[in-house]
Amino acid sequence: MKTLIVDDERLARKELMSLLEPHKKIEVIGEATDVDDAIEKINELNPELIFLDIQMPGKTGFDLLESLDTVPKVIFTTAYDEFALKAFEVNALDYLLKPIQPERLEEAIAKLKVEDTKIARSNEKRSLGKDDQVFVKDGDKCWFVKLSEVRLFESDGNYIKVYFGSNKPMIHKSLNALDERLDDRTFFRASRKHIINLGWVENIDTWFNGGLLVQLKGGEKIEVSRRQAARFKEKMSL
Repeated sequence: MKTLIVDDERLARKELMSLLEPHKKIEVIGEATDVDDAIEKINELNPELIFLDIQMPGKTGFDLLESLDTVPKVIFTTAYDEFALKAFEVNALDYLLKPIQPERLEEAIAKLKVEDTKIARSNEKRSLGKDDQVFVKDGDKCWFVKLSEVRLFESDGNYIKVYFGSNKPMIHKSLNALDERLDDRTFFRASRKHIINLGWVENIDTWFNGGLLVQLKGGEKIEVSRRQAARFKEKMSL
């Protein structure tokens, strides 16, 4: 598993690398000293896992996760225990307190195996395409809607807002989990907050820092980050 270590302390990075040596499943492909450095390394190296410190100069580990369109698996490494609740709210696999004990590290890596099993089982499920119908329930209201009619999925905390017609019901699901089920020939992950139906794209404009601004036929305007814009252009070009 390709792994990036993000920590501003050189000795902490060196110690963690030493602790990881017996775990042959983990391949450390790089180190980053702060959030900006980490963003650059993640875009370049595409790690599957990051060991992430929280308190770093300038920006925190949480700031890093908020800036990413696609978040790798995360194990936090920190000297502070007060961030544990927030760490699990952002779906971290584990939260290791420094100095890291080999036994706790082994437990965290064991969770990776459990997570991989869950993903494998999830991938066995048939992907959902534009011709499929899905059941949507929000409070007392229910819909059985064809996915071709859904123009946008928008993340809102632990919920997803589903846009179809004049309706915007909320469902309790993560955008990452939904993204794994949707057919990528029809749906595109525009950002960490949005999945758009390509059939509903009406207009595309260039946007800040190499990104794109996509307008849907329903009127919504969605920003596509620079990284995702490159994928979008590749996907939509002849």
